[in-house]
Amino acid sequence: MQDQLLDFADTDELAGFRLQRLEVYNWGTFDSRVWTLEPNGENALLTGDIGSGKSTLVDAVTTLLVPAQRVAYNKAAGAEARERTLRSYVLGYYKSERSDSGHAARPVALRDHGSFSVLLGVFRNAGYDQDVTLAQVFWNRDSSGQPSRFYVVADGALSITGDFAGFGSDINQLRKRLRDRTRVDGPFDSFPPYEAAFRRRFGIDNAQALELFHQTVSMKSVGNLTDFVREHMLEAFEVAPRIEALIAHFEDLNRAHEAVLKARDQVERLTPLVGDCERHREVAGKSLFWRDCRDRLRFYFAGLKAGLLDKRLDKLRGDAGRLQARTGQLEQRRRHQLGDRDELKSAIAANGGDRLERLKAEISERNTERQKRQVRADRYAKLANSLALPRVDTLEQFLANRGMLDQRLAAVGTDESQLQNARTERAVEMQQLKTTHGKLHGEIVSLQQRRSNIDSRQIQIRQQGDHSDQRIPSAVDQPAIFRQQSGPLHLFPLRQNQQRHICPDGHQIP
Repeated sequence: MQDQLLDFADTDELAGFRLQRLEVYNWGTFDSRVWTLEPNGENALLTGDIGSGKSTLVDAVTTLLVPAQRVAYNKAAGAEARERTLRSYVLGYYKSERSDSGHAARPVALRDHGSFSVLLGVFRNAGYDQDVTLAQVFWNRDSSGQPSRFYVVADGALSITGDFAGFGSDINQLRKRLRDRTRVDGPFDSFPPYEAAFRRRFGIDNAQALELFHQTVSMKSVGNLTDFVREHMLEAFEVAPRIEALIAHFEDLNRAHEAVLKARDQVERLTPLVGDCERHREVAGKSLFWRDCRDRLRFYFAGLKAGLLDKRLDKLRGDAGRLQARTGQLEQRRRHQLGDRDELKSAIAANGGDRLERLKAEISERNTERQKRQVRADRYAKLANSLALPRVDTLEQFLANRGMLDQRLAAVGTDESQLQNARTERAVEMQQLKTTHGKLHGEIVSLQQRRSNIDSRQIQIRQQGDHSDQRIPSAVDQPAIFRQQSGPLHLFPLRQNQQRHICPDGHQIP
């Protein structure tokens, strides 16, 4: 794409895409606002005390250009591989503190899990007057695990304040707004399509260049220069495919040599057949000549047929002329008859022709009425079919169907009365059962509230006897049997100071 553009740069000092501006928001200790670094395409020197954020900015540039699985954070400071992570940068860990219980120290964050972070880099090619923006947005889905992210590549210069703010608390709103922007690729959910997009714009044909950038962006020392150049600056040379290609080429040559030997043997074997082939060619030529003669007979007979068809066409042309004259006569006659028709219409209108117009209007009204009655007839036929009644074509059939419907209505009324009577009987029976159930339930409750098995009726009689000074024989003095008509318990008082409970299944309960 760049080869098709014109380079207007005066010198090659700023050739290619160079970092014009770096913006970070909520990245490490750069908190709560947008922090900007503007190299303007030139070399930049970061200085400051330990912990001032130099490596944080270098890691921001590395994060924009290198896949997440290959980034080693804080490498410029010589730290261990796990000292800083993407999660520590997004949440803003700035110190560690130990709890009162004396357990292991835990990091302290500047931000909670509801915040988000943005990295944005603007790269400019002064020679082609082009700007390309790379951006990544991070947020936390839960309280554990690595943050989620999406990637953006844009043709032009963007900014965090103007393009990545003011969307509320829903990241999807920011996604939708960026997706609707022109000259913006993304948002991408993974690094490979994002890498392909910015490599295409930067003109980076080989991923080895990004690997070299990752190794040198924070390098402090090189152990073995030869190994470093071989591993990071030279492309790997695959020996196995080259050997396989040589073996395949040798096999092709061997097969070609065998094919030449086979062809030479075939030529020696087929040489005696050349004479026979010549004789066969002569016979085939004669056969072809006679076959051509036979095929040309079709054209001869076709010429004869064409002459006959020409005669037939001449005859048909004569017939066509006569028919055309006849058509002219009939056309003239039709014009005279049209004139006669118009005269007849005038005469009809002068002698009561308005009556015909009224008849036409009446016919139209009758047709409308016929359509309405047809609709009603179709509806009647559909209802009759659903009731299994015969089709109606005459008045007698209609009256017969009506009589059958009256009989069915009477039968339905009788069935309804019988069902209503049965319902009333069941209601009375239900009321009686409820009354019996209430009495039995009251008896059971009474038995549960006293120690003896004497029913409530006997107790009432005793109470009345106490007031009237009359002695009533009780179930203790005289054996008696108390049996409920329904219920789970049967009482059998046998003799004084001895009772047994008999369950419905015949078991005795002491």
